[in-house]
Amino acid sequence: MATNYQDRFIAAQALLRDRPAEALQAFTALTHLTEGLASEARIRDFQLAADKPAQLAGTEIGEDAGPDPAELVLAALGACQEATYRLYADTLGIPLRHVSVKVTGRIDLRGLFAVTDSVRPGFRDIRAVVTIDSPASIEDIERLKVTVDRHSPVLDMLRNVTPVQTSLDLVNGAARPAAA
Repeated sequence: MATNYQDRFIAAQALLRDRPAEALQAFTALTHLTEGLASEARIRDFQLAADKPAQLAGTEIGEDAGPDPAELVLAALGACQEATYRLYADTLGIPLRHVSVKVTGRIDLRGLFAVTDSVRPGFRDIRAVVTIDSPASIEDIERLKVTVDRHSPVLDMLRNVTPVQTSLDLVNGAARPAAA
């Protein structure tokens, strides 16, 4: 039997209202370059591989040992949208049989390869197409979409500027991986 997340949602809301200090959570990913352009990420008890595609812009680049990091950003958006749809559909009492998201991001590789400073290295735009299987009315589905788009953390990160600070940890004159 599928889990209905309404009770969990209501319990989380109540807890965060009563103890707002517990609302601020830190998520951490530890990555390290493994070979060539490939990386391994450790997130809690999970391991993810990342690499550049073997062919990029008609040129041999990576070894294709995993998704491109930019593709992982797209996957994060899709997965976050799906989970947020499930969470809010259950909470709002909107029946949802299935949800999937196809996310496409367009990037101008001249930014990555320093061809010109006038092109940023990140996505130019991202398009997410959400496919929903539900007997609910179009009005309920539209209300659900508005709610999900307002409360999806990854969508918020991509739509709004999030301060990012980078620093170096040097060992014997060379950077070392961050401690676990």
